[in-house]
Amino acid sequence: MIRAYAVDVRGFWSGAWIVARREMQDQLRDWRILTPILILTLFFPFLMNFTARQAISFVGRYGAPIIGERLAPFLLMVVGFFPISISLVVALETFAGERERLSLEPLLATPLSDGQLYLGKMLASLAPPLGAAYLGVLVYLVSLWIQVGWRPPGQVLSQVLLLTTAQAVVMVSGAVVISSQTTSVRAANLLASFIIIPVSQLIIGESLIMFWGQYEVLWWIIVGLFLLAVVLSRMGMHLFNREELLGREIDVLDLRWAWNRFRRAFVGEAGSIGQWYVGLLRDTLAGLRIPLAATSFLLALGFWIGTRLASVYPIPGEALRLDQLDQGFTQNLARFGMMSGRGWVWVFTNNLRAMGLATILGGFSLGVLAQVLLMAPVAITGYIVANLAAAGQDTLRFLAALVLPHAILEVPAALLAGAAILRLGLAAVSPQRDMSLGESWLIALANWARVSLGLVIPLLALAALIEVFVTPQVALLLLSG
Repeated sequence: MIRAYAVDVRGFWSGAWIVARREMQDQLRDWRILTPILILTLFFPFLMNFTARQAISFVGRYGAPIIGERLAPFLLMVVGFFPISISLVVALETFAGERERLSLEPLLATPLSDGQLYLGKMLASLAPPLGAAYLGVLVYLVSLWIQVGWRPPGQVLSQVLLLTTAQAVVMVSGAVVISSQTTSVRAANLLASFIIIPVSQLIIGESLIMFWGQYEVLWWIIVGLFLLAVVLSRMGMHLFNREELLGREIDVLDLRWAWNRFRRAFVGEAGSIGQWYVGLLRDTLAGLRIPLAATSFLLALGFWIGTRLASVYPIPGEALRLDQLDQGFTQNLARFGMMSGRGWVWVFTNNLRAMGLATILGGFSLGVLAQVLLMAPVAITGYIVANLAAAGQDTLRFLAALVLPHAILEVPAALLAGAAILRLGLAAVSPQRDMSLGESWLIALANWARVSLGLVIPLLALAALIEVFVTPQVALLLLSG
């Protein structure tokens, strides 16, 4: 059995390599691809080398050599990134470009499996730009060592190489998914902004981490990128279908069909509000069991992270004496609670904005950034609780006075919102069978709207009422004694 499995794996990779070799031979014969790769591989490292030398010399004259030391690793990362940006263009051409040139049909008619075709296209799109990136890094390091004598620490070099590889795999896997789901290169290039913009923002974040010297954080980014690459690769394998690719016509935006499909999924078979709520509680929430469990775990993880940060960044104990809060503080809390409805409107709209931002971020990040945003207030609460406990204060008193009254409703609302957003973000990764990517996403969007309008928004409205009118009274009662 093991031998048969090994033969199958060897045959699978052999077929994928046939496709990859054919694609790379075509790329190496195309001067429009070779020219940018050669320029970015050979000229750009020397430009970055000149920049690094001038920067190190400049900051050295003003007694700030640490800036030059941090600039060299950053430029090393930039040298590795620019060649792999070519991989995005190559990957977008894999299916959409060949379909326009009418050269895709003979390849799809071969006895190779869908997995072999897809993996071969991915390898062909990834190998030349990634090889060019490694060569550019080598040229930059050699030239900088000869002229300045700078050599990167082993950890920094390994992190840059892993970041370059992970970013290339993420960009290529995402671009291949886009190319396989579009019918023209123009549409694929427009959709590529959903890849290049987040990756560019990630490069900015990585540069800030490097300038601050927090290189340990880069390991978490590397792990996250490789996990995202696995998700995107699985998504592409799941969506790729040669029959559908051959039979797909030009993309047409049918708003009427999209609205009708969304409305059917949102309304369901309900004939009244009561029946709609029954379907929401019985069917929609049943489909959110796994996302609810994942969101619950992440919120608990956020609280734990907050408690751990309290030991790293402690608050002075004298600033956390609950028994020394003056009467004016508690009176201001009470006055805030008894003021007009503008306070309730402010709290409610602020929560709605947070939910909207989480939805937008989750839609572009497979639900990941939404979970991070929801974890933030829980982590802050854990941070304060841990500091109070370290100062010998009554943490239950703090929670009962300022958190629990409205958190009884806000936490379930956050769990439901996070689960619905996570399901929405992952709809593209695992669409339902016999459904297109767009139809699967519309159904997930309808389920998100059902949960948001039916449960999350009412819970947030009630939580805002309690936070404005009840929590200050409880705080006045418990903190003024």
